[in-house]
Amino acid sequence: MADSNQAKWYVVHTYSGYENKVASDLAKIVESRGMQDYIQDIKIPMETVTEVKDDVTREVERKLLPCYVFIKMIVTNDSWYVVRNIRGCTGFVGPGSKPVPLTDEEVAALGVEKHSVEVGYKVGDNVMIISGPLKGYSGKVGSIDTANNNVSVVLSMFGKETPVELELDQISAEQ
Repeated sequence: MADSNQAKWYVVHTYSGYENKVASDLAKIVESRGMQDYIQDIKIPMETVTEVKDDVTREVERKLLPCYVFIKMIVTNDSWYVVRNIRGCTGFVGPGSKPVPLTDEEVAALGVEKHSVEVGYKVGDNVMIISGPLKGYSGKVGSIDTANNNVSVVLSMFGKETPVELELDQISAEQ
């Protein structure tokens, strides 16, 4: 059994319009050959866009990086061979024939892995700021944006209500 800590994200280049086909074919091969320990995740980076056409507004999924598929895998001769020989895949992104993994910073910047954040407070709760320049202040939660790791807290400063933007882990619920 492979150690999942060794798995890294790699990028493969595909023919235009073949992203979904490459991803689904690869998923089928991984399933049929029992390679889930080596090829652990397959993603096509997507974004939801609001499109207005002929006075009709609708939500549309668009590929963030057309012609690319992200694969979380442990590179072995077998896993490399399987990915490289998927129809529509032109190869790994990197110099020569050697796949180069994405760095943790690149994975975070591209939004390949989404980390769910659970917070112990909700809108309207009294909270204490536990880090940063406003450490020690308390206020009320105005809004929470877990997708962007932000929370808006309304502080009473100099007799005036002042909203401040903080990161989710900079505050904690008051007991």
